[in-house]
Amino acid sequence: MTQFVYKQIIDDLKTKIFAGKYADMRLPDERSLSETYQVSRSTIKRALTKMEHVGIIFKKRGSGTFINPLYVKNESIFNYEGSNLGVTDNFQMHGQKPSVKVLSFEVVAPTEELRRDLFLDTHDFVYKIVRLRLFDDIPFMIETGYIPIKIVQDLNQTIIEGSIFNYLEDSRNLAVTKSFLSIYAEPSNPEDRELLNLGEHEPVSIMEGIFFLDNGTPFEFSHMRFHYNYLKFNTFVSVDKG
Repeated sequence: MTQFVYKQIIDDLKTKIFAGKYADMRLPDERSLSETYQVSRSTIKRALTKMEHVGIIFKKRGSGTFINPLYVKNESIFNYEGSNLGVTDNFQMHGQKPSVKVLSFEVVAPTEELRRDLFLDTHDFVYKIVRLRLFDDIPFMIETGYIPIKIVQDLNQTIIEGSIFNYLEDSRNLAVTKSFLSIYAEPSNPEDRELLNLGEHEPVSIMEGIFFLDNGTPFEFSHMRFHYNYLKFNTFVSVDKG
């Protein structure tokens, strides 16, 4: 229950940050936040530590806790705070969660490259799932995923219209918790321009990689084509001097 509460506090603080609640870019002290949220200071400390680790805030010794201005300026749509890396629960923009439109769903034989990436045998088949992701009615990503049938045999239209990763977690007690991703850009193609409302000379941003189950099994190869306005990916680097 404590874990759920501290995540609620993080969500509320982030909402207030983007609403301009803290004009001086400084958060109240831990005691004040504890009184505001009616929780223990240890719960507040856990929430603030998590926010500090991902670069939302920083602490200045003797002065207090401050909001990272670059976080506010460059809000990322990638907000991994759940138990898996699924798009449905973790991609957000200004509090909006994405919706999905299934463009195609079929079973195909994998290419040699896919067999290598997903450690498949010669006779293994994969689901090929193409979906359009939207924030409200605005498209932001074309997602093409390949999932081995031998891992999950019962995918259907209803499941892929929602969160495949959540379905896997709820029905199989498996979570997608690791990934290796590459991010780059290239000229948009006609399909990009049609589905993502891009101009003829506008680029498309691409993120692709392999997602792994918590037991180390490669679960999905995913190729995601973004409208360039939406590919903002923030990271926070800290050097351990120990």
